[in-house]
Amino acid sequence: MSDLNHSPDQKDQLDLVYGLNDRPKPFIAFLAAFQHLLAIIVPIVTPGLLICLALGVSKEDTNMILSMSLVISGIATFLQCKKVGPFGAGLLIVQGTSFNFIGPIIGIGSAMVAAGTPVESVMAAIFGVVIAGSFIEMGVSQILPWVKKLITPLVTGIVVLLIGLTLIKEGLISMGGGYQAMGDKTFANADNLIMSCTVLALIIILNRIRVTWVKSSAILIALVVGYILAGFMGHLNFDGLKDAPLVQIPTPMHFGLSFSWSLFIPMAFIYIVTSLEAIGDITATSKLSNQAVDGPKWMERIKGGVLVNGANSFLAGIFNTFPSSVFAQNNGVIQLTGVASRYVGIWIAVLLILLGLFPSVAGIIQAVPQAVLGGAVMVMFGAVAASGINILSGVHLDRRALLIIAISLALGLGVAQVPQILEHLPELFRNIFSSGVATGGITALLLNIILPETKK
Repeated sequence: MSDLNHSPDQKDQLDLVYGLNDRPKPFIAFLAAFQHLLAIIVPIVTPGLLICLALGVSKEDTNMILSMSLVISGIATFLQCKKVGPFGAGLLIVQGTSFNFIGPIIGIGSAMVAAGTPVESVMAAIFGVVIAGSFIEMGVSQILPWVKKLITPLVTGIVVLLIGLTLIKEGLISMGGGYQAMGDKTFANADNLIMSCTVLALIIILNRIRVTWVKSSAILIALVVGYILAGFMGHLNFDGLKDAPLVQIPTPMHFGLSFSWSLFIPMAFIYIVTSLEAIGDITATSKLSNQAVDGPKWMERIKGGVLVNGANSFLAGIFNTFPSSVFAQNNGVIQLTGVASRYVGIWIAVLLILLGLFPSVAGIIQAVPQAVLGGAVMVMFGAVAASGINILSGVHLDRRALLIIAISLALGLGVAQVPQILEHLPELFRNIFSSGVATGGITALLLNIILPETKK
């Protein structure tokens, strides 16, 4: 291992326009921050919007949840960039609402709604679990070396792959128009398919254009075009703006708080995996910023970054939104622009908080038809699965590893597709294995411990 107090080797360093502690002039900092904003604003609000649509949350409450997702993401981004005591990595890191938790929240939340639980009570249980789970991530930040030994890249890759694969069903439902379209018999009609396929095709085309800002903003540009198309087709609904206040005042525990063990078990496991994902993202940002990627300074950044992951998820639960995590998107923007200044991150944080405090922003986003959103989320969910494959590609795939992958994917996807297999199990086991991600992840973890590694 290299001396941790030194920068990476000269040959590995990027030629940065602005280094980690450089202070660009305000106008340049704003432009750089705006480019990051184009790449992240859609992924930040999408998880909350999908969950609210699936569970039938009122438009007013959805507006509040989306606004708070922007505010909480801004607070986390500020902490990551500024570094306040033990909180934060001190790098240009953007944090936002995590896609990892969508599957279990929609799956178990929908089951609670179907069983007759009022939506407000379901949301109270969800946010209670978000708060409880955040302590797991904060705890993990203090014992990272031990957790990394137990949950290896093989286990992490399988879980991330399962998250992506189980979300694809939700993506297809969105492309067809969502659960509401299923109810009113308009699911997958010509209008919905035209809107969703147009957005999907545009994202593919824009990603092939060799212009930096176009590539990094491909999803946002495609959604704007889809939004305009939906307007021409008469599918924009601005009901969410009607009763929206001029300024959104953060309201702690708007739905109250309760708890659900059936949701907590899969969420707890995903909190751990999200922590390990953050290690990879923070390390990548550190390398792109020409900072150390091993040793004490690197470990301090990792611990601070994962601690903010957990602490901000705690804040998210208190202020009625969903868990957040380090985003990988900003690493691509840093690499393309050569701007790694953490002071740009503070500009990003301020812009996110300002956008979140004005509900009209969330109302305009909420007006987008779910079919338009579906074309984008299919790419996002596929990217999550591809990220899992990328993690597994760095693992030595011998017979043992392939066996663990095969069994974990089979059981995880099997439970997701045929949940009736758990009907006659005791309630405790139904709660534990009701999520395909939890089933596959626990299987991977146990097999990784039980099956001896082949000596090289």
